[in-house]
Amino acid sequence: QVQLVEFGGGLVQAGGSLRLSCAASGSISSIRVMGWYRQAPGKQREWVAAIITDGGRTNYADSVKGRFTISRDNAKNTVYLQMNSLKPEDTAVYYCNAQNSGFANSWGQGTQVTVSS
Repeated sequence: QVQLVEFGGGLVQAGGSLRLSCAASGSISSIRVMGWYRQAPGKQREWVAAIITDGGRTNYADSVKGRFTISRDNAKNTVYLQMNSLKPEDTAVYYCNAQNSGFANSWGQGTQVTVSS
């Protein structure tokens, strides 16, 4: 079992920045990929970014490429999402995700990000 807790959401003006954090605990060694998803009101949850724990390779959705950066601090068992040049369409609840080698998923409780125009 992996437990995930997100921090760092809030309200920001368009063009601003926020950094989200996701602290993992429990069966840390089983995690193979960590990522961020988001869900806007009335929309399905969508994938935003991912980082492979072994090697650190990253990948991003086209909608955030060049603006968001995912990173990890293995010593702190924490993954970050640096969000720059935020747009109103980035407004959503952001969820941290961890996937183990058996493709089982763990989710955080979500953190609200609101970008005002």
